[in-house]
Amino acid sequence: MGVSNENNPIMTKPTNGQEMGSRKFGVETRNNRRALGVINQNFVGVNQYPCVDNKRGISETNGICNKNPPIPAHRPITRKFAAQIASSQQHYPEETKKPKLAAENFSVWEDVPIIDVDEYEAAKDQPVPMSLEQTETVSHDNKTQMEIEMEDIFEETAIDIDSDDAKNPLAAVDYVEDLYAYYSKMEVSSRISPDYMAQQFDVNERMRSILIDWLIEVHHKFDLREETLFLTVNLIDRFLEKQSVVRKKLQLVGLVATLLACKYEEVTLPVVDDLVFISDKAYARKEVLELEKLMLNTLQFNMSVPTPYVFMRRFLKAAQSDRKLELLSFFLIELCLVEYEMLKFPPSFIAAAAIFTAQCTLYGVKQWSTMCELHTKYSEDKLLECSRLIVGFHQNAATGKLTGVHRKYNTSKFGHAAKCEPAHFLLEQNQ
Repeated sequence: MGVSNENNPIMTKPTNGQEMGSRKFGVETRNNRRALGVINQNFVGVNQYPCVDNKRGISETNGICNKNPPIPAHRPITRKFAAQIASSQQHYPEETKKPKLAAENFSVWEDVPIIDVDEYEAAKDQPVPMSLEQTETVSHDNKTQMEIEMEDIFEETAIDIDSDDAKNPLAAVDYVEDLYAYYSKMEVSSRISPDYMAQQFDVNERMRSILIDWLIEVHHKFDLREETLFLTVNLIDRFLEKQSVVRKKLQLVGLVATLLACKYEEVTLPVVDDLVFISDKAYARKEVLELEKLMLNTLQFNMSVPTPYVFMRRFLKAAQSDRKLELLSFFLIELCLVEYEMLKFPPSFIAAAAIFTAQCTLYGVKQWSTMCELHTKYSEDKLLECSRLIVGFHQNAATGKLTGVHRKYNTSKFGHAAKCEPAHFLLEQNQ
């Protein structure tokens, strides 16, 4: 069943105590969490992984449990990751002298069968802007007064998006504006350098994309929270920005970032042995624990950073979104997570651009209300450049080797959001 890892620099099992960069890993800690067979019996073909009752975010609106047929074990995912890392080297001619990976030995990922349900369709009815028709002559003073009254009404509506949560103590309505003002300041001070990969000597942008695309599938199979995925990607980028990593340790970095994000966000989380298993046992349990210590020390234990997820929730509320818009927005922003070039945009900007692009995709016209602009602080014109990049990602989501996001959102659980036609007209207006 397994595949030999002798000649594979990604999957070869390193020796315990191996150094990463210039820092040596720490010591092993005891395992005090439940085994994989308890939290996810689907791996041995018995039952599916149960949903947690108090899921937050999209899980509240997506239904109860994922009723899809049993999914394959994680070994094909692991082999896919290693094969793609190997193929990524051909994009960088300067690395031709480095040892090649035996990608041809790995099995090909088989798509999860899709349940026969109604196709996900974009809204066909185009929103018609309201107009005020006057059949009688109106004086200049009356027109001015009417405009002032309409502006006042709209501003009151925009500011009062939290009225439905006034009695919900968990919504923190009294402090929500201050919280997001703090998030806006923090995203500036905690931004990741958009060219940090130039400091890495053995990994590149393509390898990062392969890693994150693979982790999105792992995140989906473990049925983790949405905020866990965004925090995982943030931890990977912040760690790679400060610590040089060799190629064969890159997958270990992704696994440890997932473990830390789970400890921060989840109630029930995978144990260390689960992570060792899905890496095809390429790493020892001790190595996972040592890198966990190194990553926390490198990041100075700072886990509370504003990711695009926190802004997505607020901006979707301002957009008065329904389930279709919400799912499509998250589909587009997860496509952005895979792309290294999107690090040049702040998290709040990417969130606003994803929602703007999703609205344009659903309605077929540019859709960005004054309410959205008020709460996001971004105008439609500022979002257009980023939005056109997102449309390009949407067009290519089902092609190439990095199709993990497309497969995830091409299921009934996520409303077949990936089948929605891209907003081509945004690209045409750029020509």
